[in-house]
Amino acid sequence: MANKYFPINITLKSRNFLVVGGGKVALRKIELLMDFEADITVVAPEPLDKIEYYASRGKLKLHKRVYESQEASNYGMVVAASDDEAVNRGVYDDCREGKALVNVVDNPPLCDFIFPAMVKRDALTVAVSTDGKAPFLAAHLRLIMENIFPNHWSRIMQLAVSFRKKVQSRWGDNTKERFASLDRFLSADWKTMIKNKNDAELENELDILLESVEEDEGPEQKKPEDPGAGPVTLEFGGDD
Repeated sequence: MANKYFPINITLKSRNFLVVGGGKVALRKIELLMDFEADITVVAPEPLDKIEYYASRGKLKLHKRVYESQEASNYGMVVAASDDEAVNRGVYDDCREGKALVNVVDNPPLCDFIFPAMVKRDALTVAVSTDGKAPFLAAHLRLIMENIFPNHWSRIMQLAVSFRKKVQSRWGDNTKERFASLDRFLSADWKTMIKNKNDAELENELDILLESVEEDEGPEQKKPEDPGAGPVTLEFGGDD
């Protein structure tokens, strides 16, 4: 029976990760793991030059040799990406005995975890998975997500982090004002503002959105319309 995979976000920072294999597939996994600050050890008799380069820069540990039986049990997470299926199966068996989580590339039944297709924009990560059953579809959906979340979303993410801190500091336990402020952020046209304003002007926009729109008005005065009541206008596509 095929595995079902529960989506979960975990930190890989300083987590001991073994990659067995030094070819193109292994390199793709290594570069992905490097982005998430994993502590990577690679075992491969003939690794690609780029893997050797990363080792020379101190970005990973490299052992230029064949995999030794049982060494996977010394790690918490393992990727078996050897060109030799017998080696991959041996790594899998060792992980089963040692309780390490393992990913055997292109073999979902032998995977405790899989790598989803991802789009990352600063702290924003959007991922899609087909449980390893139709990876070509996941790859296609990643291209769609690239268009839904173009590069300016990295700046939107940074502004969102900054604004949340401002809201927490300014409004504290005032739930009404906190949610009103967040609604105003979501209703703003950040795509246009990022294109036309510098960093200082964008920070000023955050301060404006932070202010309460409620005023002490007379019975004849019309209360300003709450921007948060309208549809969200964060721009998804188009030019960066």
